[in-house]
Amino acid sequence: MKDDVYQHFKREEVPVIDAFFDRINQVQNEYRPILTEFLDPRMQYIAQSLVGQRDDVRVSFFGGYANAERKRALFYPEYFTPTEADFKVVPLEIGYPQKFSQLAHGQILGTFANAGLDRNVLGDIITDGQRWQILVNQDLATYLVGQIDRVGKIKVRLQQLSLADLLTPQADDAELMVLNLSSSRLDSVIAGAYNISRKSAKDLIKEKRVHLNWMMVEKPDLEIGEHDILSVRRYGRIKVGPVLGITRKDKIRLEVSVVRKKKR
Repeated sequence: MKDDVYQHFKREEVPVIDAFFDRINQVQNEYRPILTEFLDPRMQYIAQSLVGQRDDVRVSFFGGYANAERKRALFYPEYFTPTEADFKVVPLEIGYPQKFSQLAHGQILGTFANAGLDRNVLGDIITDGQRWQILVNQDLATYLVGQIDRVGKIKVRLQQLSLADLLTPQADDAELMVLNLSSSRLDSVIAGAYNISRKSAKDLIKEKRVHLNWMMVEKPDLEIGEHDILSVRRYGRIKVGPVLGITRKDKIRLEVSVVRKKKR
């Protein structure tokens, strides 16, 4: 059965698929809900696909607010009705001297990574343009409040809030595009989205300026799938949508949402 499932996903996703199967089996054997850490959109898609049309196991996702990108998954038996509290997601407000300093998404993420935290215990980092918050695993909130006191050289103070105090995030200026590509390789998608040559795209990857689902990648020939998110330093972000078909010239028609980095 697993072999039939594997063929629908990328080879490097096999460990993720196996981990989800373990959780599904745990729900079936113990007849209780099982919570994951934060998942990126691609992992959410895989989890949803594996549960599929099962009658005995279901899955729901929550990341603190309706349009959250990173969400925790809850696998549960059919009798169970999940609530927001079951996902154990809380926001931390990042207090800092706003009159004298500016924070950035990369700075904040780097600070938490340097504290030895895996990306999967952290949800979205959101801002209204001035205030900043980060969604985290509730079980780690108290530890993080006592541990993090600087972002770069900026003195900060973390404060745990309730979801009722969550900011309304700034909307990004995303452009919906349909690319006609010779393949769904990483370098091909980047080149098409930002209208640059494949060589330039490969150079960006070689220079370690490309992240796939928040992880640095160095292989231009990686196959990109639906719900993958690419971050290209100094260019922006690409959210990968569905394949819409094949053109008469055997090109892949791929829908993407492209956010371009604003020039200062």
